[in-house]
Amino acid sequence: MGKWHDRRWAPDLGAPHRRDQRGGIYQAYEPGPLCTWPIVVSVEMSELLARAEAAVRALAVGPEVGGLEGLARFLLRSEAIASSRIEGLSVSPQQVALAELAQSEELTGKSFSENARLVANNITILRNAASTLASAPTVDLAGIDALHHALLEDPDLHDLRTTQNWIGGSDYHPLEAQFVPPPASYVPSLMEDLVAYASGGTHSPIVQAALVHAQFETIHPYRDGNGRVGRALIHTVLTRRGLTPSAILPVSLVLLTRDRDYLDGLTAFRFDGDPGSANAREAVDRWLQVFVAATIAAAEQAADFAHQLSDLHDQWLQQLATRRAEQGTRGRPRAGSTTARLVERLPEFPLFTIRTVQDVLDVSDVAARAAADELTEAHIVSRRRIGSTTGYFATDVFELLTIAERRLASTRWDTREAPPNRPVPALPAEDGQP
Repeated sequence: MGKWHDRRWAPDLGAPHRRDQRGGIYQAYEPGPLCTWPIVVSVEMSELLARAEAAVRALAVGPEVGGLEGLARFLLRSEAIASSRIEGLSVSPQQVALAELAQSEELTGKSFSENARLVANNITILRNAASTLASAPTVDLAGIDALHHALLEDPDLHDLRTTQNWIGGSDYHPLEAQFVPPPASYVPSLMEDLVAYASGGTHSPIVQAALVHAQFETIHPYRDGNGRVGRALIHTVLTRRGLTPSAILPVSLVLLTRDRDYLDGLTAFRFDGDPGSANAREAVDRWLQVFVAATIAAAEQAADFAHQLSDLHDQWLQQLATRRAEQGTRGRPRAGSTTARLVERLPEFPLFTIRTVQDVLDVSDVAARAAADELTEAHIVSRRRIGSTTGYFATDVFELLTIAERRLASTRWDTREAPPNRPVPALPAEDGQP
């Protein structure tokens, strides 16, 4: 049973301003357990859920980009960059790619920023959240703690909170907060219920992901980083249930773009009363409307990006054919050749070195260099020195990443119709990026 509790806040006379020294009554919300919640969705919502699942599953059977792996890494990179920008870490896709490369290859010199390293770390963590945590026999608190520890490097912020926190208002009291989560003493049992529910399959994957996310954000179990962990749990549930085995859907970015609907949906979810009441059914239905609509929009945007990546792939093959015709050789590269395989993997690795090609494609140094040289001569990639190493940049992919971030920040998914509602990079033609 969800319930609001009246609690008293003692005044802090050591606060710097009089307005921050206030004491008084505030309300904290205690959500009911998920495992015993008798959720029944409306007929209309059931139809919407079926449409959403069909849209997501369609991604797995499309012919674009040689399957889902290229799209998955593209969406994963897009999600991590945009989410990090929301958290105040502003970096370019190229910088992030350099930091990603440095995770597996030694780069000399300072070729990327500390912010880029943090974003690259988030990409790795999101990938692990959709694999390690999702493939474990059960979702447990240790796994979520590990995810939180990886996302927040500050050890002082690790582990479940032991004090009251709140969202909005003063830093010194919760009296003017937008929302106050349950008291710290309630957190352990609420998290035990959440991981038990996340491990099961009582409801459809999208309903389960929606409830896990809303419940986690309502519990707000950590002092910081709840938003990042809550977004990662969406991917964990959808992957765990087999709905998105490879692709990372940008559901959380759609929710953040439609922030007013998102906050209204979460507010509705935090109802007061019996979980079987009409009030509770309306609350769940309101939140599911927001989440399911975001899932459909995310699937549609992912499908569109898949088509754009497929178009890029065709364009690259045509560039190779044109270059080969100029040299008097056969048109497109032979299927299964190093060049053809490298072109297919570019959405996954828009920055690569010769060593990258050797490791990813399991080919010799000679074959890797020949393929990289051919893509360079066809103007598909450009060479650039990275310390003592030569890097190959697929500019088209980086430009599409920038366009994707801008589109996913527009409430109409088109910046010509509605401008981005949060900070985004300039268009590729304007920002001077190579």
